[in-house]
Amino acid sequence: MTSTLLEALSLLGSFDHRLLEIVGLSLRVSLTALAIGALIGLPFGAWLAVANFPGRAVLNVALNALMGLPSVVVGVLVYLVLSRSGPLGSYGLLYSPSAMIIAQSMLVVPLIAAVTRQIVEDVWKDYAQEFSLIGLSRSQSVMLLLADCRFSLTVAALAGLGRAMSEVGAVMIVGGNIDGYTRVMTTAIALETSKGDLALSIALGLVLMSLILAINIAIYSLRTWASRRYG
Repeated sequence: MTSTLLEALSLLGSFDHRLLEIVGLSLRVSLTALAIGALIGLPFGAWLAVANFPGRAVLNVALNALMGLPSVVVGVLVYLVLSRSGPLGSYGLLYSPSAMIIAQSMLVVPLIAAVTRQIVEDVWKDYAQEFSLIGLSRSQSVMLLLADCRFSLTVAALAGLGRAMSEVGAVMIVGGNIDGYTRVMTTAIALETSKGDLALSIALGLVLMSLILAINIAIYSLRTWASRRYG
């Protein structure tokens, strides 16, 4: 066990090419999924916070439920859509980084949208009357609230990034875990462990844990800083 750990540390210290390739792809896929999730989730969550229509409560419940959607279910759904017999099969996206981004985006969007809805809704209750008195439209009010809640929303985005980086089921199904092409940290850890290459698995695990820890430290720091500055 000691020799395996030392070998893993050696891989990290020598900036092993295979390790860097896997980590780099993981970051590209997850950060792209986060960007897509934020572009969709932030405005949708904000709209849902201030909108008033029949069935809004049902939609809120469904959105909250989607936060816990199993990644393997998302993987199967994306697989069915992108497979040869699926509606987007002609684009040849299955078993590619693009398919992995789509799957991770589907996991990130509900999380960011649900958290955004809760954050904006809480603030909207306090300022809705004031916005109405000064003549702001609902869309203008939403944009102002998003700007005012930017630090809390950054926390939601970081949580979405953590969700994307730590999942394995969806990207395994739609990416195929192809060496040098669609192999990310979580899928590589699963594969290399089954093959008995524990050194690479441990090295990737240390990188993944470090990134997740960094995300959580960033979330905690933002919350602390925002509470101190804005009370």
